[in-house]
Amino acid sequence: MTAVPAMVSGAKPVFGHLAEFRRTPEELFHRGYREHGSVFSFSLAGRRAVVLLGSAHNRFFYAQTDGLLSIRAAYPFFSRMFAPEFYFFADPEEYQRQRSIVLPRFQGRQLEGYVTSMQRETAALIDELGDSGRFDMAALLGPLVLRIAARCFLGADIAVVLDRDFYTEFRRFAGGMGFFPPPWVPSPRNLRSRAARDRLRAAFRTLIERRRSHPIDPPDFLQTLAGAHYPDGTPVPDSVRVNLVLMLTWAGHETTTGHLAWALADLLDHPEDLRRVRAEIPPGPLDLAAVKHLEHLDNCLLETERLHPVAYVQARRATGDFDLDGHTVPAGTLVFTSPAVSHRLAEEHPRPDDYWPDRFAMGRDGRLARQALIGFGGGPHRCTGVHFAYQEMKVVLAMLLSRYEFTLVDGTPRPARGFVTKWPASPCRVDYRRIG
Repeated sequence: MTAVPAMVSGAKPVFGHLAEFRRTPEELFHRGYREHGSVFSFSLAGRRAVVLLGSAHNRFFYAQTDGLLSIRAAYPFFSRMFAPEFYFFADPEEYQRQRSIVLPRFQGRQLEGYVTSMQRETAALIDELGDSGRFDMAALLGPLVLRIAARCFLGADIAVVLDRDFYTEFRRFAGGMGFFPPPWVPSPRNLRSRAARDRLRAAFRTLIERRRSHPIDPPDFLQTLAGAHYPDGTPVPDSVRVNLVLMLTWAGHETTTGHLAWALADLLDHPEDLRRVRAEIPPGPLDLAAVKHLEHLDNCLLETERLHPVAYVQARRATGDFDLDGHTVPAGTLVFTSPAVSHRLAEEHPRPDDYWPDRFAMGRDGRLARQALIGFGGGPHRCTGVHFAYQEMKVVLAMLLSRYEFTLVDGTPRPARGFVTKWPASPCRVDYRRIG
């Protein structure tokens, strides 16, 4: 005999847990886990949603994407931000066709060239910073991360094509990401997002056309995309090319900015780990081999992903009825997992609330700890650029930490509240002083 998963406490009349879900979803999910374990329900204005937590359920969640669970049906706002049949939100065959275009650009020798671009943009930032001062983390790191993404994906001459309002446009565009208000509501935020999207698309279309008219040798990311064909030889439609550029630049900025800010804050709060990171940074320019040898920094970034996953809640929608662990989940149900909660389950992560990067350096246990992380998703829909993101964060942190001493002005940061990308809440200011 199976039954729908038990309902977490605290539902209000009519609206259920909707207000709490919008305000503090992690607290809601932690309470559900304490009351009912790793499978439970909550109410979204009378509609039952199901939460799955823990490594075993996370594997099911990702393995059944495009099967019992649909990513496309769970994120209606992404279809309006990009297109209904685009990338994650296309049918599985079309998704694989589109993914095949970009995946080779995140592998092998391509990453070496990106290291050079990452260093150039970070060096330019260091020149702007001077010897001492104060900055807000998101305000400083957000534009840097976007410039790195733009240089790597759009070309070295990007600065002469896109104006300095590029970052502001992307923040407006990112405002369309979210369940509230629904994407079909003509709210000011949704309207600003769509207007920014249209302006960015026009700029990217111009870039692609210019690269076709003036190819470069050797070809860069944009050059390859401008002439791309699917594996069967079919030309890639320009609408897909433009949306791929938009998605990669946006995604490379949205998650990496938050992760990078949290990583710096975590290191400043843990002086011994900061000392170990600085000790392994080599003098002089970095290459791909040197970046790979920043092992403790890599573990620190993994620990930041565990403690502060920027994509803290992930959703799917059930495509049909299914049974799981004695529970029935009806077709049409929204199904959630939460990296923010799964990463802090004590039975899977010893010392779950401690910053302990060495958990990832403990042989087999370290490998299992890595495999349990889902901050960048999992399965066939895991973030294509995760290795790029880690490489970028290592380059930026290595260059900044080898040149400056930093002090948190506002104390240990807290995550932004509400149903938003979990960057550190502002203000999150840092004083800096050049070393030596």
